[in-house]
Amino acid sequence: MAGMTLEQLKIFLAVAQHLHFTRAAEDLYITQPAVSAAIHNLEQEYGVKLFHRIGRHIEIAEAGKLLQVEAQKILDQVSLTERGLRELNNLQRGELKLGSSLTIANYWLPSKISEFKSRYPGIQIDCGLANTEEICVGTATGQFDLGLVEGDVKPALQSTLEYEIVGSDRLQIVVGQKHPWFEWGEVDLSQLTQTVWVMRESGSGTQQRFEKALQNWGINLSELDVILVFNSGEMTKAAIEDGVGAIGISELMVKKEIQLGTLRAIRVIDNRESNGAMPKAGYAYAEIVRPFFKLKHRQRFQTALSKVFEQMLISSMLDDSHQHKSTSVI
Repeated sequence: MAGMTLEQLKIFLAVAQHLHFTRAAEDLYITQPAVSAAIHNLEQEYGVKLFHRIGRHIEIAEAGKLLQVEAQKILDQVSLTERGLRELNNLQRGELKLGSSLTIANYWLPSKISEFKSRYPGIQIDCGLANTEEICVGTATGQFDLGLVEGDVKPALQSTLEYEIVGSDRLQIVVGQKHPWFEWGEVDLSQLTQTVWVMRESGSGTQQRFEKALQNWGINLSELDVILVFNSGEMTKAAIEDGVGAIGISELMVKKEIQLGTLRAIRVIDNRESNGAMPKAGYAYAEIVRPFFKLKHRQRFQTALSKVFEQMLISSMLDDSHQHKSTSVI
């Protein structure tokens, strides 16, 4: 038995994707007879039918569905192995695939990537951007070497993904100049239900963390008057600059606008009663601190590049923590 080859698997996957021999051939820059021959040889070698020919169309057979899953695993592993071999030359070249949620990618991650590139200038970094939910799925399926998110990992993926904290920021409740809270500067928890809100989409890490904070404060999301939902923090920010709504947003995203005075962060007074008795003495300000998580697959092969990058993130977090403690003491 000659056995299957990687080239045959690549051809098979192209046909399975397009369900068309000619389109598969065009995609691989080979001839259509070469595609047909590769599929025929696989079927003859193992005595199975990979595709059903129905008129001028084809459908993938049960054996084809099995091979499709396993062939993709094999080619993914080969690709990772090739990358690992290329990286043996003292990390002078190679590619690191990151997936990042939007807030982290726009405001926290660039300095980390810049630091890494200064150490390893020959490394190419490919960073995909999406919301937290999509980055978790992408890391679980091998689309990314490492994922960086500010939201929670869904229970269904927690057995697949390993995650740890590598940073943090705060969510702030922010309003524009036309909002009555702009002049006040602070409100009670009970007043959060007395304004209209602009929100992020449900898959957003920002939205997950804000909803969890509301629950901790005893407020149900349904009690808030949500008038707009956007899939971008920049859009929510723009919506309230000229409007009267409030948003829960990362302090990293509104730092410049708050300095310019076009937006204002509103402090929230936690005036809840303690155990049904007297209110808390002096009242405390309710804060929303959220962690930044690094994700990686628990079992998938990890390249040398991703190991070095994640170690840099952890070291950076420890340095930031030490500086913060030193500043607090002063």
